[in-house]
Amino acid sequence: MNRHAYAAHPQSQPTLLLVWDGPNLDMGLGAILGARPTASHRPRFDAVGRWLIGRTRRLADERGEAVEPEATVFTNIAPGGGEVVRPWVEALRNVGFAVFAKPKTDEDSDVDPDMIAHIRRRREEGVLRGVVVASADGQNFQPLLETLHAEGLPVTVLGFREHAAWAVQHGQLEFVDLEDIEGVFREPLPRLDLDSLPAEGAWLQPFRPLTALVEER
Repeated sequence: MNRHAYAAHPQSQPTLLLVWDGPNLDMGLGAILGARPTASHRPRFDAVGRWLIGRTRRLADERGEAVEPEATVFTNIAPGGGEVVRPWVEALRNVGFAVFAKPKTDEDSDVDPDMIAHIRRRREEGVLRGVVVASADGQNFQPLLETLHAEGLPVTVLGFREHAAWAVQHGQLEFVDLEDIEGVFREPLPRLDLDSLPAEGAWLQPFRPLTALVEER
């Protein structure tokens, strides 16, 4: 099969680009939940899409030119897992997201390099007007994002404040907590900010029973 069929479609319109690091966000969400995310705690991509459209319209007004939103979810597919994730992938595409899917064959098959390559591709095409990187921590993208910011492009890191302290405290790059986007989660995440504890203290329940230490042997 022609490999060009798998290449990202060239973009000719000025673009606000969202790249979504699926594996990293899943890990970050799992760390907050202490378990594999269920449907009630998985992000709603229609809400993310509406948020991106709103930001795109504001950016277009500021620049005085037409700007189009573009969003891609980057994900790994475990061996034999294609049919399991197919409904999710098709749902994303139905919402309006592109999907870049890559086999998860070893530790070096992460999608971070592909995300960086896609951002650079849009930059080289001359259409990039802003970028949003959705990643639980986003640290792997810091050098590129700082370069884009220095070039005058609006840059946003979309993630979880517990894992992205560097972005929260950066001072130049914008950070948006994923849960602050209206409608992204059906139920509030069970989060507790250790830097903003109530004066009377707070209980942090274990993620699993203590007896699991023995049962795992």
